[in-house]
Amino acid sequence: MILTYYTATTMIVIAYLLGSIPSAVWIGKKYYGIDIREHGSKNAGTTNMLRVLGRRAALPVFALDFLKGFVAVTIIEMLKYDVHIGDNDLINLKIAAVFAAVLGHIFPVFAGFRGGKGVATLVGAVTGIYPPVALLCFGVWFVVLMVSHYVSLASMAAGCCFPLFTLISPKVNQSVSFVVFSFVIAILLIYTHRKNIERLKAGTESKTYIWKPRRIHPAGAAPGKDAAPEDAPSGAGQAPGKREK
Repeated sequence: MILTYYTATTMIVIAYLLGSIPSAVWIGKKYYGIDIREHGSKNAGTTNMLRVLGRRAALPVFALDFLKGFVAVTIIEMLKYDVHIGDNDLINLKIAAVFAAVLGHIFPVFAGFRGGKGVATLVGAVTGIYPPVALLCFGVWFVVLMVSHYVSLASMAAGCCFPLFTLISPKVNQSVSFVVFSFVIAILLIYTHRKNIERLKAGTESKTYIWKPRRIHPAGAAPGKDAAPEDAPSGAGQAPGKREK
């Protein structure tokens, strides 16, 4: 039994360490010569990478953030072979791993405890628990983003739909801990986006146009009007530091 507690605790710590991998920070520093936390919204996440450095930088960040959340939860499956852990215990441990991974992304030990909001990591982690609900939430996110062009609004809409989809999903709505977890996540997403809500009300929230054709600026543009990265959305200027090769 002691070994079971030790193993479970180790898995949760691993989930936190996986979440702490600062993909946006490392990619920004290595390939673009900047600390993404000093530019744009100052968040080390996919949205800020997209606005500051463009799709080429944002896509691998999203993939890595999603993957670390997914792996942090799926490795908990190894505990199902422990006779002391039942199905309900396994779900509870996965939920704990989700919180650990997201906490790691927000407060990464490998990047001075300054990270992002953890949405991509959360999506990956929830996918590791029950993919259908995660896919439904992603669908809501995508539709809202395409209509409004506000990533923050899309994230909050998807988060609010999470408990609703959980309640109508027969495979998880019987788990009280997962239902409670879905409502907690919805509330936390609203809380972490409170500044975005203020900007949405004031009409100052930045829009993101994923498919909008980029502008081509003449070479040698004045500071502040530099050519945008090759795949950056319209209006995204070249970030300070090295130019993208």
